[in-house]
Amino acid sequence: MPSMSRRAAIALPLAGGLCAPAFAQGAWRPDRPIRLIVPWPPGGSADAQLRSLSDLSTRVLGQPMLVENRSGAGGTLHATYLAREARPDGYTLGQMHLSVVRRPLLVSRPQWDATTDFTHIIGLTGWLFGMAVPANSRFADFRAMVAYAKANPGKVTYSTSGIATTNHLAMEQIAEREGIELLHVPFRGSNEGVTAALGGQVDMVADSSAWAPQVDAGQMRLLSVWSAERAPRFPTVPTLKELGHDMVVTSNYGISGPPRMDSGVVRVLHDVFKDALMGAENTRVREQFDMPLVYLSTEQYTDFIRARVDQERAIINRLGIRME
Repeated sequence: MPSMSRRAAIALPLAGGLCAPAFAQGAWRPDRPIRLIVPWPPGGSADAQLRSLSDLSTRVLGQPMLVENRSGAGGTLHATYLAREARPDGYTLGQMHLSVVRRPLLVSRPQWDATTDFTHIIGLTGWLFGMAVPANSRFADFRAMVAYAKANPGKVTYSTSGIATTNHLAMEQIAEREGIELLHVPFRGSNEGVTAALGGQVDMVADSSAWAPQVDAGQMRLLSVWSAERAPRFPTVPTLKELGHDMVVTSNYGISGPPRMDSGVVRVLHDVFKDALMGAENTRVREQFDMPLVYLSTEQYTDFIRARVDQERAIINRLGIRME
């Protein structure tokens, strides 16, 4: 993001249609750029959504909010830095997502605790997940896939973007509930999984909406979506709830900072991010990637993380999944 003068940054809300919030007397205002660490390479849906938020926030804070892509370790490379090294002054923030919550539960020597080692600021959005097969697949729908899997244990293969990802754990839960055995084939990313399904290397892809263009083009068929309601883009495709599973899987994420941030700083950042999230510009970005709105206030998001740690621990222990 290009740097800008303080005067230009303050003037932008008038041009962009985003009004600056009313800051109370004595409220924190940044006096230098803020870093927002995105733990993925540039170009993905989360990167696009968070860049939109940072652009909109720059317009009202009077200082640039600069996105720093720091990818690696399954999107958790930034977590140790936020938890152990960054100063809690409001100038270093990062994406909080479920892999950051989950990883300490999978390893023998965890490097952070998601409930104590971060200041959780706001919950934002998530992804549209689903199960897609090639257009020429033998599986006409979800029930056909389940019936074949029951008759052929371990023969149905599916791809995800990695071991112990949200979608992998969801598929394990679905298989457990249906009483079927599926073979997991992890790839490095969802796009690779789509390519593998189209090439016949796996029967289906179970991942976020990297499959959407192929479904739109008639190259793939969507068996289910994992959102609370049917996706507006795919209105004929049933949800997991409609298929008998009381599950909503969006892998929602938010923004957090180092531990022990000042509550006044958190309040300012939350309010700016919320205004940006709810505005037309960020809404257009989310709709482009079929990302559902999952707004949570500071208190709600903190409670969500605590509850999610307990939920993830129970799932991981039941399935016996470990990374080390």
